[in-house]
Amino acid sequence: MADDKKSEEQNKGFVVRDKRFTAKEEEPGPELRGAEKEKEPEEQGPLPEVNFVTFILSLSTSALIQLAEIEDPAMKQPVKNLPLAKQTIDLIGMLKEKTKGNLTPDEDKLMENILFDLRMRYVKAAG
Repeated sequence: MADDKKSEEQNKGFVVRDKRFTAKEEEPGPELRGAEKEKEPEEQGPLPEVNFVTFILSLSTSALIQLAEIEDPAMKQPVKNLPLAKQTIDLIGMLKEKTKGNLTPDEDKLMENILFDLRMRYVKAAG
């Protein structure tokens, strides 16, 4: 019977065991006890498609956070940073100028609307 087990093991080849994932990891260490684990990226849902529109919307959201229009995700409260907001708005303006003639009509209209809205919000926040 022992010979049968040896021959089975020899026929299998080799077994890979990843020591990073053991039963010990199931129980949190002292540094994680009582702390809530962050969600894994797969659990957060799919990310939006990366294209020019989502890039501009991402910059716009950053500017809104810097204008304290949206809660800062790191601080969990609105934090105003006008110089950084101005730089982000200027960056979107520069992209509008550099991409002139290369945008679809919808992308161009989106850029115009976002820039107008952000600039008005900046004036209000700075005043």
